[in-house]
Formats: sequence, structure tokens, C-alpha cells
Amino acid sequence: MTIRGEMLARSGNIKEALAEFDRALDIDPNNAQALYGRGLLYQGEKQHQSAIHDFTAANGLRPQLAEPLLGRAISYLALDKFKEAALDLDEAVQTEPQNGQLWSTRGLAYERLGDKSKAAESYGRAVNLRPKDEAARNGFARVGGKPG
Repeated sequence: MTIRGEMLARSGNIKEALAEFDRALDIDPNNAQALYGRGLLYQGEKQHQSAIHDFTAANGLRPQLAEPLLGRAISYLALDKFKEAALDLDEAVQTEPQNGQLWSTRGLAYERLGDKSKAAESYGRAVNLRPKDEAARNGFARVGGKPG
């Protein structure tokens, strides 16, 4: 059911995908993959509190994965909860330090918090990992990062 939910989500059948994830979670409430998939769908529908709930549950089941933390941080950013987002991203980059998307999103969180130093450091790491990442390059320039 989880795989079917993911396939439905990829094809744009959001309502059906949500139903599949719900069925999978009825059978196994500890299905981290279904929680994460449903969280992404909620996030896409701008139901950020529901997304945060699912990402939190998925993270509790699989704390070694950065994806639920990234998902939750993106929803926190959408709700202007920048400190919460930054804390999640601090943890996520410890888990996956080579993930440029984590560093770029962390840069955004710290930029929104007004911490230009941490934002520049994060954006700089993102650019080093993904030189063509325009969001990170633009963020780096916005916070006054110096090419290194």
C-alpha cells in the first residue's frame, strides 16, 4: 500500500495516494515510509501542521534519516517557525553532511532568523556541494557571503 501510495502521489492522484497511506498506517501505525509519504502530500496541500505531525512520527521511528527532518523544517519555514526549522536542519546536517539541499535550506532558516554568519556558512557549504544550486548561490550573495 505504501508503494502504491507513492506511485499515486507521483502521478498526481493526491486523494487516492492519501487513502493508500492511511490504509497502510491503519495496518501498521509505525510505517515510517507511509508517514513520510503522507507528510509530503500534506505539505504539498499546505496542511503544514498535519505534515509536521507525520514527519515527527517518521523521525521518531527512523532518527538516522535526514528526510523527515528536512520535511518538517520546510513546513516550519512555511509557518514562519524559523527557530524550529533551524534546529531540525542542524540535526539533519549532522546525519547527512554531504546533502546540499539540507545546507541550502539551513541557510534559508538562518537567514530568516537574521543570523547572516550561519546563513552564509550554510549556503557556502551548499554551493560547495552543488555548484549549480541557484537558490544557495543567491542566498549566499544575499547574506554577504565571501567566495572561498
